[in-house]
Amino acid sequence: MGGTKKLNLTEQAREILRIAEQHGVEQNFFFITTFKRYQVQLSILNNLEKTIQEDGVLVTKEYVKGRKNVYSHPAISDYNRTTDSANKTVGT
Repeated sequence: MGGTKKLNLTEQAREILRIAEQHGVEQNFFFITTFKRYQVQLSILNNLEKTIQEDGVLVTKEYVKGRKNVYSHPAISDYNRTTDSANKTVGT
């Protein structure tokens, strides 16, 4: 990426809308709903990623009589499912 400036998500969204306007699709119902859905998915992914970073990838669950089990953070599977959905949205 050389000397190009890295855009944040808001700046990237503005750029996508600018390109959409150039192609006359910024008012298209399917573009609007799909783009909005993708933005929501990115927000969810961002929140899940923060949760995983803060909590770690392993969590402990305590069972009856104080027994503990360690397993992968449930947010990981949510993150993976949301990533798959976001990729499909991009394909749309």
